[in-house]
Amino acid sequence: MSVRRVVLGVSGASGAMLGLAAARHLSAQGVEIDLVASAAAERTLAEECGPGALGTLKALAARSHAINDIGATIASGSVPVSAMIVAPCSMRTLAAIAHGLDDNLLTRAAGVQLKERRRLVLLARETPLTLAHLRNMAAVTEMGAIVMPPVPAFYLSQKSLAEAASQIAARAVDIMALSAPCAQAWSPDSAG
Repeated sequence: MSVRRVVLGVSGASGAMLGLAAARHLSAQGVEIDLVASAAAERTLAEECGPGALGTLKALAARSHAINDIGATIASGSVPVSAMIVAPCSMRTLAAIAHGLDDNLLTRAAGVQLKERRRLVLLARETPLTLAHLRNMAAVTEMGAIVMPPVPAFYLSQKSLAEAASQIAARAVDIMALSAPCAQAWSPDSAG
């Protein structure tokens, strides 16, 4: 595949800045982004990141798809896509993916990644976790997804929440193995 193309799903969990940070890292690497954001994500982006956040996110994407557009290209396995990341991934979205409920474009695109054996990284955002959450995480992991709760690397001594979110998103992008790593690596010199 000559063009690196990634689906970025943004669901309504808290942590909307993770989606923005992932989009920035992907864009900086020259990756084409197909964006699909839920209605709850649009609200969370506005509340957590400001009224212009959705516009910023869409500007970083090559294509933006409506959540209900099941006929979009990313709903088909015949369309070459390198990987998908859901940042943040709500427990509702996680459950839908875990149980094959392709009821909107975000969950359908994730299901396509699983059936095509492509990388799917889920930044699952909730705490504490119920047994249902844990079982859904186990189910998607067994299907091939990578569950990556957005836990900061405390040892890097980041100065702000934005820095921590950027590092988490960079690690998620690195897990997709599209190009050279963009996350800050630990070294004894980076310890605070």
